[in-house]
Amino acid sequence: MSELPFAATTPVSVARVGLRARNAESLAAYYRDVVGLRELSRTGGTITLGAVNRPLLDIEADAAAKPDDPRSAGLFHTAFLLPSRADLGRWINHAIANNIGIDGASDHLVSEALYLTDPEGNGIEIYADRRHEDWKWNGDKIAMATERLDISSVVADVPAGNAAWQGMPDNSIIGHVHLRVGRPEDAEAWWHQEFGFDTMAKYGGAAVFLSSGGYHHHIGANSWQSSGADRRDPSRSGLAWVEMRSNNVTDETTREDPWGTVIRTVPGKA
Repeated sequence: MSELPFAATTPVSVARVGLRARNAESLAAYYRDVVGLRELSRTGGTITLGAVNRPLLDIEADAAAKPDDPRSAGLFHTAFLLPSRADLGRWINHAIANNIGIDGASDHLVSEALYLTDPEGNGIEIYADRRHEDWKWNGDKIAMATERLDISSVVADVPAGNAAWQGMPDNSIIGHVHLRVGRPEDAEAWWHQEFGFDTMAKYGGAAVFLSSGGYHHHIGANSWQSSGADRRDPSRSGLAWVEMRSNNVTDETTREDPWGTVIRTVPGKA
């Protein structure tokens, strides 16, 4: 069995994401059929999906919600981290076999990733990390880039006779969440103060990447589409909340970032 990714072994990590959906059934089907999550439970109007028995995504039904506004603060993407490069290759084979459209594919030096968008406009990243021992550093900042992904090389890592994608395997997690914000510097200050996160990298003044325990990033925050955005409209679909898991707390808490994005914290290890 694969090991738990490094991203989940840090003092604070991402546990789950909640989405508010105009059509919860359709959205849940997409995350099952395309992303590879399995349905774990239904409670009221919420459908919980995950990898094996690990809950990762709650889809909350709200048929009256207005569509998400990509220029507002909210979700840029939820990033599902697979345990191995071979698992990413299996997902690529699944995408090819099922004509699944993707928005992009990138080599970020620390990771290899593919991007897509769900039926309600929520961004998704599916990725695998390179060994954190092999990451390059510029002082205390991680070396990341956006280069062309060598898809054939990733697929070549899939062992012969074990090529079938059977859904997200055990120890798949949400490695990071990337948020749309009005001012990345305000997001940086908030995550420093509230979670003790370190700044790992910046892309100019428009994006910042923050983490706990030396991971490349548990939280990304950018203003590429949302520069100057004010507080979120709670009547819109899209991101409902982000849940962080922390070794440093004993009680569950809920707080809001400067744009009204709900950030929950739960105690314990992954």
